[in-house]
Amino acid sequence: MKGPVDKAMEVLEALVQPGGPHRLGDLARRTGLPKPTVHRHLRTMAEHGFAEPAEGGSYRAGPRLLGLAAAVLDDDAALELARPVLADLRRRTGHVALYAVRHASEAVYVEQSEPAREYRMSARPGHRSPLHACGVGLAMLSALPAEERAAFASLHASASEARTPHTITDPAALRALLAQAALSGYAVEDEYDEPDVRSVAAPVLDAQGHVVGAIGISGLTFTMDSDSVAVFGPMVRAAARTVSAGLGARTPALGAVGTSDRGERE
Repeated sequence: MKGPVDKAMEVLEALVQPGGPHRLGDLARRTGLPKPTVHRHLRTMAEHGFAEPAEGGSYRAGPRLLGLAAAVLDDDAALELARPVLADLRRRTGHVALYAVRHASEAVYVEQSEPAREYRMSARPGHRSPLHACGVGLAMLSALPAEERAAFASLHASASEARTPHTITDPAALRALLAQAALSGYAVEDEYDEPDVRSVAAPVLDAQGHVVGAIGISGLTFTMDSDSVAVFGPMVRAAARTVSAGLGARTPALGAVGTSDRGERE
């Protein structure tokens, strides 16, 4: 049974989703909570600066919430190291470059560097995807010990709803994919999370060898074919290792971002 704090967190999470400001009815539908309950929590959040009334009876994130988020992101060492690396990946590949972290069984996107183009990826800061259905999630899982990877695959793959017809829901197939990603140092996601979108990602590790996030690039399938993946994979892997090295991780010697397998000094 959900308590008041659980409900407040659900309202807050719905409030910060893209497309705001959000109307009360939309927030109620998204959370599954009654309108009076949502309204009560919004009023409390507004009193403390975490929500802010907008036109037409809608609400947006408040200044205090934005300030807290900015303070946390500004103090994140991995994110600080990742930002220039993402910009470099975006320039070199022409694709949107992303940094994500893990929360339970989901990947949460926290930063991106996006080229100017006529279409936009759905995976934007704040967006969440199941770990087994997105490139950054697969990359983070691939860096776990083999027994943890296997346990996650057995627990989550078949039990999760398929995001697309291509989403891997067979535990054995997911275990094999993660094992291959662990060997190559990067994971490839092929329309698992979103139709016509492919991504390549690699894990970021801290000084203790723990996974703290993942760096990836994402693009439409016709712009990221198998030949492109063979080039982009080592680029993303080198980018992630640059960030990991900045955090004190002991990784193989790094090549320059954008080199091929042969050119990387591993």
